[in-house]
Amino acid sequence: MLNWFLLQIQMADTAAVQTGEVQVETLSYWDLAFKGGWVMIPIALLSVIAVYIFVERFFVIRKASQEDITFMNRIKEYIHEDKIESAFTLCQSTDTPIARMIEKGISRIGRPLNDISAAIENVGKLEIYKLEKGLPTLATVAGGAPMIGFLGTVMGMIIAFYDMSNAGNNVDVGMLSNGIYTALVTTVAGLIVGIVAYFAYNILVAKVEKVVFNLEARTTEFMDILNEPVK
Repeated sequence: MLNWFLLQIQMADTAAVQTGEVQVETLSYWDLAFKGGWVMIPIALLSVIAVYIFVERFFVIRKASQEDITFMNRIKEYIHEDKIESAFTLCQSTDTPIARMIEKGISRIGRPLNDISAAIENVGKLEIYKLEKGLPTLATVAGGAPMIGFLGTVMGMIIAFYDMSNAGNNVDVGMLSNGIYTALVTTVAGLIVGIVAYFAYNILVAKVEKVVFNLEARTTEFMDILNEPVK
């Protein structure tokens, strides 16, 4: 069957050269996208969703990762000087996950250290949950876009074979072009969106893990401050 198609293409090219009717046609990316059929619509929507989530989460996580290097030193000084209210006010005026965790810990000063640690950890879990908002959707796009593209491939091949069965002995390459275009274009589009979403997801996960490490480090530092003997 493949040899037959190649022979048809070669004969068509030879006839075009002999008659002097050779024309070079080019397709733009938009033309290829339209050749993919309606399957390109959900793939395009997934691409928009992936870009939006990545850009929005990127700036949110970057803001959360910013840290004032003097923050913990000031907290330490206030606690050692027994200025709990000043430490609490400093945390309220600082819009970072670390500040909100330390704020909860300061509000629990006077209780057992295990209770303070548990309260800080609960706030930390909420902050991490906020940072990871949208990441499951991005992971779904990374896995779903190639599958939708493969669906378009299967549908395109079904169309191609259906046209072949109806054409009988009058099968030509032009008759099969629609199905073949659909099959190839949707596969490429789905893979592109899936690959980009996959890399975007891993970039954001790496940034979240960095923030989590900083939160754990500052929690440990705060608990060490509470454990230090009063001079």
